[in-house]
Amino acid sequence: MSRALVPHAGLSLEPLIGAIAAGNAVALRPSELSPCTSRFLADNIGRYMDPSAVKVVQGGPEVGEQLTEHRWDKVLFTGSPRIARAVMAAAFRHLTPVALELGGKCPCIFDAMGSARDLQISVNRIIVGKWSTCAAQACIAIDYVLVEERFAPILIKVLKSTLKRFFQETDHMARIVNERHLERLSNLLKVRYIEPTILLNPPLDSAIMTEEIFGPLLPIIAVKKIEDSIAFVKAMPKPLAIYAFTQDAALRRRIVDETSSGSVTFNDAVVQYAIDGLLFGGVGQSGFGQYHGKYSFEMFMKRGYLVELTLRYPPWDESKVTLMRYLYSFNYFAFVLSFLGLRR
Repeated sequence: MSRALVPHAGLSLEPLIGAIAAGNAVALRPSELSPCTSRFLADNIGRYMDPSAVKVVQGGPEVGEQLTEHRWDKVLFTGSPRIARAVMAAAFRHLTPVALELGGKCPCIFDAMGSARDLQISVNRIIVGKWSTCAAQACIAIDYVLVEERFAPILIKVLKSTLKRFFQETDHMARIVNERHLERLSNLLKVRYIEPTILLNPPLDSAIMTEEIFGPLLPIIAVKKIEDSIAFVKAMPKPLAIYAFTQDAALRRRIVDETSSGSVTFNDAVVQYAIDGLLFGGVGQSGFGQYHGKYSFEMFMKRGYLVELTLRYPPWDESKVTLMRYLYSFNYFAFVLSFLGLRR
């Protein structure tokens, strides 16, 4: 079951491909908040695939609730933590395993203040990682930026000038997916028109800093030292992604060692989703379970009967015990030799 605010069929098709490749039948419920995408999937999947193997179910929350009443082998949900809790509660009644991809407030740690060229490239990539992902209506979009106080003015200046250059026409910006989310974003700003908007140091207990923004508003939080950003991120719920623009190897190492997130990307943003060889998923409140490329296959894979390791079954004679000793000591070379009868 896939549900997302982003009007993009890939969020439904990617796990669908993995589930089918792993030999499953699939019930797919696209988001009712993206009706054009939902209708496209419903109209076309049945034309090219066996409808008894893949069924697209359209409808709102009541349809989703009805689906969760059934006994499934696996449920994949993409959406908000609030709905995810209801999905998990329903799946728990049947002890159904669940994978969740929930997004969250993805931070950007900005320490790239070297040459003017590096600064401009970093700002370009921040803008793409924020406003070019369907006006930030994506789970991996940058949610807020952390920067040292002394660098905040120059960062904001370059952001504003670059935004004017990138989005000279209003048609260059994606629209908010529906009226309800337009109203939600407007309430965060108390304005009626929403364009790419930068907010410096909003209150940390305000809605814009405690909820996932999912829109074209970018808070910038000034810290005394860039190292303070690590403690800031750790105090927040674990995000789907952390982005950091820095040439400082020690800072990079601390971010990897001391924070927890679905992924970490240095000196760029959002690009990790385009790499099929990397698993994609969250941790903690940003979700659990990984998919993407072969990982989608593995997530939905069922065990077969082609390969079976008989040494786990009794009776355990000396040869089986020896093989298990090799495995537990990670001596795979000796294990293979012994398994093939080449070593006594």
